[in-house]
Amino acid sequence: MSKVTLNAVRYGIPAALLIAGMVVWATGGNVGVAAGAMFISAATAVLLLNVLFRIGVEGDKARDREEEARRFFDEHGRWPDER
Repeated sequence: MSKVTLNAVRYGIPAALLIAGMVVWATGGNVGVAAGAMFISAATAVLLLNVLFRIGVEGDKARDREEEARRFFDEHGRWPDER
């Protein structure tokens, strides 16, 4: 998937839920307030799940860099940043 598509999914879904929640909240009366709050809560949950996933992926990248440095050490007897 392209970066544009990923960003559209990552931020578009929470934005659509937020807008839908605001519309329902504004037009739905007493029941609309509750339904709108649920939409807005869902938007917040989806956005936070995306953030937590991104934090997890960054940890994977750090582990991959560490693994590459260990392979370099095994082959050359020194760490990559040592002279």
